[in-house]
Amino acid sequence: MAKDIYHDIVKTALEKDGWTITDELFRLTIGSRSDYIDLGAEKLIVAEKADRKIAIEIKSFVSPSPVNDLESALGQYILYRDALQRSQSERTLYLAITNEVYLDFFQEEIAQMVVENQRLKLIIFNPDQMEVVKWIE
Repeated sequence: MAKDIYHDIVKTALEKDGWTITDELFRLTIGSRSDYIDLGAEKLIVAEKADRKIAIEIKSFVSPSPVNDLESALGQYILYRDALQRSQSERTLYLAITNEVYLDFFQEEIAQMVVENQRLKLIIFNPDQMEVVKWIE
């Protein structure tokens, strides 16, 4: 299974943000089928004394058509979110994108519509500084 070009950068950014990476490729099985989400992570929230678990699908948006990239990312996100809800409901799915993609394409009406209607949870990261810039719940 091929890793996204930003896989290691997002992993480092999450670790800098206090997360423990539990899975490099997070296996998701429904029935007789399996698929892999890019990362699984956990973070102890001290104030609540409870583990917070997330899964992250990383998307680079490097094709000539950001709309095609969004279609692909959305299909995976919905499939993974539904599968997680069925098998590991304590884990929340996030889509990780660069701050450049977020500030450019994700400000367009088509992307905003999808984020709002599908309730996408986003992790915005800076690939140069290898840091999480923003969490969008």
